[in-house]
Amino acid sequence: MFKSIQYKLTFFTSLLVVSVAGATYFLVEENTWRGIICLFIMFYALRNLYVHYKKFNQNILFLLNALENGDYSFHFSEVRLSKREKELNVMLNRIKDILAKARKEVIENENFLSLIIESVSTGIIILDNKNNVKSVNHSAMQMLGLHVFTHLKQLSAVDETFPDLFGNLQPDASVQIRIMTEREEVQISIRLSSITLKKGVMKIITLNNIGNELEAKEMESWIRLIRVMTHEIMNSIAPITSLSETLLLSHKNGGNSYDLLRKDTIRALETINGTAKGLLSFVDSYRKFTAVPKPQQISFNLLPLIEDVVHLEYDQINEKNIELQITGCTPPLKVYSDYSQLRQVLLNLIKNSIEAIDSSGNGKIKIEVSYTDRVQIDVCNNGPKIPPEIVPHIFIPFFTTKASGTGIGLSVSRYIMRLNGGNLKYHSTGDWTIFSIVF
Repeated sequence: MFKSIQYKLTFFTSLLVVSVAGATYFLVEENTWRGIICLFIMFYALRNLYVHYKKFNQNILFLLNALENGDYSFHFSEVRLSKREKELNVMLNRIKDILAKARKEVIENENFLSLIIESVSTGIIILDNKNNVKSVNHSAMQMLGLHVFTHLKQLSAVDETFPDLFGNLQPDASVQIRIMTEREEVQISIRLSSITLKKGVMKIITLNNIGNELEAKEMESWIRLIRVMTHEIMNSIAPITSLSETLLLSHKNGGNSYDLLRKDTIRALETINGTAKGLLSFVDSYRKFTAVPKPQQISFNLLPLIEDVVHLEYDQINEKNIELQITGCTPPLKVYSDYSQLRQVLLNLIKNSIEAIDSSGNGKIKIEVSYTDRVQIDVCNNGPKIPPEIVPHIFIPFFTTKASGTGIGLSVSRYIMRLNGGNLKYHSTGDWTIFSIVF
């Protein structure tokens, strides 16, 4: 009786070698019967080798099949075996324990991530390349008002355009949508990102409720606007009220003399007239701000437009001996915008730059055009910096620090750029104050 499968494998391997050698010898010597007997022995050895190799590999095959099926409950016996078989089973059990531990950690991490995903206020939808929903959190279901969500087509129950809108999203593109819930209309920003896994490309769509933030910003803007308008109107009405009361008192008391009363009346009326004109000018500025026409957008080269605006302000630039530099317009860059409105924005920014520079002779203005994923025009000047406490207010309508300014130039310019699908931004770096027109 052999003590282990290993010994049996050794025996039958040796028997196979001997039987092959014997069969070859006897067949060459034409000893047919002995050759046939050796062949039978050879087949017998082969059969037993196959059976015992199969038995030897059975544990390994069982391990692989169990792992493939996610079954980690098995355990190989480590007693009443030969030393080599025991070593093999110990090794297989260790492999199983290592993989079981790794699987447990993966499951724990998945549960932890699932808990985080369910806890965040951001809606998360994970889709495969066929728009099947692989995962969706509670926030997304709540925003969309769905109880079951397994495929993108089900979004048609919320809005008929949503399946195509969500399905055609481009990576890193942000789109805003409105969803009417049972209680209110919600404004949501959606963004797509993707990742390539073994199973294919997975799309991750995030949904953020931006309604509260927009309402807060809108309320803050209205408060600032009302504060500025109240200040301007009160400054205009206060002297009118004061002078009116003075005139009434003079008439009631009879006045000192007719000529003196007449002079006071004329002086008061002149003051009232001037104040009223100032108030009318303020109202006219407000009307200009609210009456910007709809853009008539066309495609055109930037350089001729910039040169045209610079030519209009050439006398003022020359008078202050300002050094002007235009860069980045070669090769020619085209933009899609309203030519006249963009001209107005550039003209306003260059005028502001000229006014910001004193007459010391060291003034510089740079107009830099750049293009990466978007066209940007930077209008830079090396005049005094805008004080930090003033910066948050520079785009507020009617806010100005100039004695004769209306305070609508920058606000109208930003409004025009938004109408044209762009923006107007401010920042400073080094000696430069920079206003950036971004398309």
